Amino acid sequence: QVQLVESGGGLVQAGDSLRLSCAASGRTFSSYAMGWFRQAPGRDYEFVAAVTYNSARTHYADSVKGRFTISRDNAKNTGYLQMDSLKPEDTAVYYCAAGTPTHGLGTYEYDYWGQGTQVTVSS
Repeated sequence: QVQLVESGGGLVQAGDSLRLSCAASGRTFSSYAMGWFRQAPGRDYEFVAAVTYNSARTHYADSVKGRFTISRDNAKNTGYLQMDSLKPEDTAVYYCAAGTPTHGLGTYEYDYWGQGTQVTVSS
């Protein structure tokens, strides 16, 4: 069992940066892939970024490629999402997830999900 708690969200202006953190409990976090997803008001969940259990491979949505960077520190049981050059359309609740997505990092096949952290980008 893995419990995930996101932090680091907030209100920023367009062009600013934020770093989200995802603190995991449980000794098995290091064996799972980790992903970040988001949901804007009135919209479906959207894949943002993911990283394999050993950081060997990452995957990004086209909308954030080149602006966001996903990373993890298994020794600290923590994952991160560095968000640069933020845009108003990045406004959403951001969720981290952990698991073994058998059909690819960008799918929703994650077993554990956090409660989310709000990111608001003003223009």
